[in-house]
Formats: sequence, structure tokens, C-alpha cells
Amino acid sequence: MVLVAVFGAALLVAVLLSGLAARTVLSTSLLFLVGGALVSDGFLGLIHISPESEIVSVTADLALFAVLFTDGTHVSFGKLRANWRDPARALGLGMPLACVGMALITHYLVGLDWTTSFLVGAVLAPTDPVFASAIVGRKEVPARLRELLNVESGINDGLALPVVLVLIAAAGPTAAGAEASYGSIALELGLGLAFGVLLPLLVNGLVRFRLLGAEPKLQPLLPLATGVILYAACHLTHANPYLAAFSAGAVLVAVSPESQKAFEPLGELLAELAKFAALLVFGALLTPQLFGDLSVGGYVAVVLAIVLIRPMSLLLSLWGARISRREKLVAAWFGPKGFASVVYGLLVLQAGIPQGQEAYTLIAVCIAFSIIAHSSTDVPIARLFHVDDLVGAGGDHSPRGIPRTAEALPHARP
Repeated sequence: MVLVAVFGAALLVAVLLSGLAARTVLSTSLLFLVGGALVSDGFLGLIHISPESEIVSVTADLALFAVLFTDGTHVSFGKLRANWRDPARALGLGMPLACVGMALITHYLVGLDWTTSFLVGAVLAPTDPVFASAIVGRKEVPARLRELLNVESGINDGLALPVVLVLIAAAGPTAAGAEASYGSIALELGLGLAFGVLLPLLVNGLVRFRLLGAEPKLQPLLPLATGVILYAACHLTHANPYLAAFSAGAVLVAVSPESQKAFEPLGELLAELAKFAALLVFGALLTPQLFGDLSVGGYVAVVLAIVLIRPMSLLLSLWGARISRREKLVAAWFGPKGFASVVYGLLVLQAGIPQGQEAYTLIAVCIAFSIIAHSSTDVPIARLFHVDDLVGAGGDHSPRGIPRTAEALPHARP
């Protein structure tokens, strides 16, 4: 219950400071991360969590599923068909370049073997713009930029997972596990995509029966029920829940826009709560010992991953794209490491591979530095687009996801 009390206190402080966070570099995401670190064994010792604790994997898994499900509901197939080239460049070229670049600096600066180095690159390749929500959540920010970051982050988690699983198997004591895993990985991805497409279609078909239908005040719970069933089905059948979550959200908005509109306020709040809980738990793992275990070369690799590898890989992938230089630079900078990297990093640690602990330490520190860097620079950079109003259904929302009223918080000035 101590963890519950700490989460409640952090949530209260986050809401009270959300007005200030909307206008400054203060980040509610960073608040939960720091809060978790302060109450951990490394500082106050109020809670005792290790990377092997079940609560760590469960909260990160739920948060990633919730965020991807809500991200999927924001996908417009019409807009995507008209502007598919930039996300395709980022996913097809930028993501592999980031993986290779991270593998190179990991091998030469940290000293990990090539297989583990590419594993670190695959874990840190996915991006998560939930930590840069002042960019993707503002309507004055060009739609192409928002669509690029949203689609890239929603799809790259699922694309990275099979690579991560194969490299984990290859980094093990024998190569036999890697060969045996190919079929299971393909099955996991196929089942995840099938569940994500078929379940929303089934629910939408049930709603259209004459004797069935959701009462207006309960309509937001219909997508929620779909998501809960989907999450359980994926874990019972070992289907890929992340690919299922994003595809289910996209199918939902395509076949039932009215359900998506009703669910959006509730879905955003649930995703925020799951995100904050995962950040608090992840923060509890960031002990002084963890940071002390990383070598000087590891810290150099972390800095290069944030300020060089991601920006250069995306800029190269967008070479010749028909978007402005400012949009390219903003997209290149906002490549924060999020819940996908947390979940995949825990998979690396729990797999028992020879250099798994060293790889996890590098991954965890990189995620922490990325959250700090990107969640504290989104508002200042958003002001470059002369932003005042925020995108949100059913009212005004702060750029960091906390609902607010116009009376409580004046618009930020560029």
C-alpha cells in the first residue's frame, strides 16, 4: 500500500502543478520518474522494487498497451493514405539506421559483443512521443509532423519486437533457440494482428443487432471492454499485445467513429494513469548503484544516442521529403525512448543472456536521460509554431495530458 500512497501523492502534485508545467519546462512525466527514484531503496527506502519484480513488467506492459491502443484511435486512414511516405521513410530507413548506429557505439564504447550490441540498438530504436505531447497534441503544429511522429511511434514498437526476440535468442548460450523462435515470433505477430483487427469488427457487428446497443452514458465503456478482452486474449494465447493494441485502435476509429469519439476522454485519462504508474515504478529502479554501474563509455553512448543517432538517422531518412526544414529538425529531435524500450529492456534482463545486465544498465540509463531531455524541451520547441490551443476531445487539455479549464490555466504565450 505504500506504493499506492506514493502514487496518489505524486498524482495530486502532478495535477496541482499541471498549470505550471503547461507553460514551462517542468514535466509531469519527470515528476513521477523522480518521485519513484526518491522513494526507492537508493534514497528514502519506502518501497523495495527490483527489475525482476512482477509489478515492474506488469505496469510497463499495461502502460504500453494502453498508450498504443489510444494512439491507434488517433490514426486516420484517409490522412495516412495521403501522407504515408514520410512515416514509411522513418520506419523503413530511419529505424534501421538508428538500430545500426546504436549497435556501433555500443560495441566500440561499451565493449559488448556484436549480437548484444545490436540487441541494445533494437531495444532503443522505438520512439514514444507521449513524452513529447506538447508537439503531437497541438493542432497548430503542422498535421504532417504530428501524423509522422504518431504513426512512427505506434508502429515501430511492433516492428522492433520480433528483432528483439530473435537477438535475445541468438545472444543466449546456443543458437538453437534462435532458430526455434522464428516460427513462434511469426505466430505471435500474426495472432496479434488478427486479434487487433477481428475483435473490434466483432464488437461493432454485435452493436448493430437490433436488440443490442450501448446506452449513451455507457458508450465510452464499449471500447474499454474491447481493449480489456483484447489484452487478456493476447496474454492467454501469447499473441503480440502491442501490435494488437495499435491495430485495434485504428480499426475501431475506422468502423465506429462515434465509439471512438465517446471513448477519447476516458481513454486519454486511463492511458495517462497507466503511464504515470509505470514511470513511478521505473523510477524506483533508477538507484545510484544503477548509474554507478555504467562506464564512462556507456554515458558517452547514451548522450550520442539522444543527440546524434536518432537525429541523424531520421534526417537521412527524410532527405528529399516535402516537409519544411523546421519540421524535419523537430521530428529528428523528438525520438524519446519510452515504454516499449522499458518492456524490451526487461525482457533482455530476464532472458539470462551473458551480457544482459550490462545491456539493461545501458538501456535503463538511456531511457531516463531521454525522458528528461525530451519531456523538458517539448513546450519551448512547440512555441516555435506559435501554439496556443491544444488538441483534445471534450475540453481543453494540457500539453502533458492533464485536463484543465480555461479559467485555471491561461494560454501559453509564444
